[in-house]
Amino acid sequence: MIEAKEWRHERERMVKGQIIARGVKDERVLDAMRCVPRHLFVDKIYEHQAYNDYPLSVGHGQTISQPYMVAVMTELLELKSGDTVLEIGTGSGYQTAILALLCKMVYSIERLSALKERAREQLDKLGFSNVAYMTGDGSLGWPQYSPFDGIIVTAGAPEVPNALIEQLAEKGRLVIPVGTEFFQTLNLVTKQKGRIFRKELFECTFVPLVGKQGWKE
Repeated sequence: MIEAKEWRHERERMVKGQIIARGVKDERVLDAMRCVPRHLFVDKIYEHQAYNDYPLSVGHGQTISQPYMVAVMTELLELKSGDTVLEIGTGSGYQTAILALLCKMVYSIERLSALKERAREQLDKLGFSNVAYMTGDGSLGWPQYSPFDGIIVTAGAPEVPNALIEQLAEKGRLVIPVGTEFFQTLNLVTKQKGRIFRKELFECTFVPLVGKQGWKE
């Protein structure tokens, strides 16, 4: 992907003021945030707000996450260039683009086909070829391509879905908001020698994870 020259200063301001200033240090993550043109992943009416420090609606009751949240969740995955990642909640496709710059392959699941197709169209325009898309129940994961080195869930779950734990590779990392439908705590789940470790990090608010191992529709 070629970096969009437009809005470059806004992206740099976003990275310095919202992301580095709040403790994100991974240079690969910071470079990806500098590179991806976030304004192309929001509706035209929100374009002037694309690099501000808050989430924005992308329609269908879904949102594009706050830039800091995208950065910190990505950093927690500790991705390497040869990794494969499962993303639950394609949404606008912005988080997908960040992941795709950092790893070998992204498998992205979106419950709403209209959102998935819009994200796919934008990512194709930007030249991303290492993303596979599926419309379906993200709480069940994508077992066909498991295990995954990283799993990122951009919706709040009542509990960590067992299906996702099962699809996590040895030494893999799963980042997921867990709590109520309206208020969650970001969790980091890791797998070491077959054992599962879970760490609660900080409070956050995401749209609900709807599915068989999430919230009922």
